Amino acid sequence: MADILIWLSDFIKGIVETLGYPGITFVMFAENIFTPIPSELVMPFAGFLVADDKLNLFGIVLAGTLGSVLGAVVIYYIGVWADEPVIRRFLRRYGRYVMVSEDDLNRVLGLFERYGNAIVFFGRLIPIIRSLISLPAGMNRMPLPRFLVFTTLGSGIWTTFLAVAGLILGENWEDIIGYVDQYQKATLVVLVLVAAGFIVMRVREIRSRRASSVTTTAQSKID
Repeated sequence: MADILIWLSDFIKGIVETLGYPGITFVMFAENIFTPIPSELVMPFAGFLVADDKLNLFGIVLAGTLGSVLGAVVIYYIGVWADEPVIRRFLRRYGRYVMVSEDDLNRVLGLFERYGNAIVFFGRLIPIIRSLISLPAGMNRMPLPRFLVFTTLGSGIWTTFLAVAGLILGENWEDIIGYVDQYQKATLVVLVLVAAGFIVMRVREIRSRRASSVTTTAQSKID
């Protein structure tokens, strides 16, 4: 894993140093599509180049935000396309094996209908799910202009934070990776706990349905 990160770091630095702002946009776009490319390697290094007077802070934030938004739009349209032909069809056939039903999906999308603006905005600030949050937005047919507004705001804050961190740290820009890694681990723990809670609820619900079914069958035999 360490070798992969080193290779990614060298690859990203080469693109950003060679192409400048277009390179930042390209890599941040790719980061949304190919999650192994972490934004915490891109923007802090770009911030370091600002400290080294090779790039402009406003320029790198604009380029990074643009790349993030373009990548998010691609995932959004994947959600629009995948909703019925892929995701719902999968849940109808195999949902019981993963304890996720189409009704569960509809409940999630219902929450997205009510709180979609906040979910998209804050989702762009959370590692792991920041790239994936565009998928339910597309599935829920969130109006594209509204999606773009909150995606741009969230992405802008995230890229600005990483860029300024790289600017402040200078040659020690890679130190930010450790802090983001801790943030990511905490996020992962929360997601695991949420998933575990969901599984427990589903198991209890299934057992309750089975018990109710047995009771109903027994009652009908008595009658």
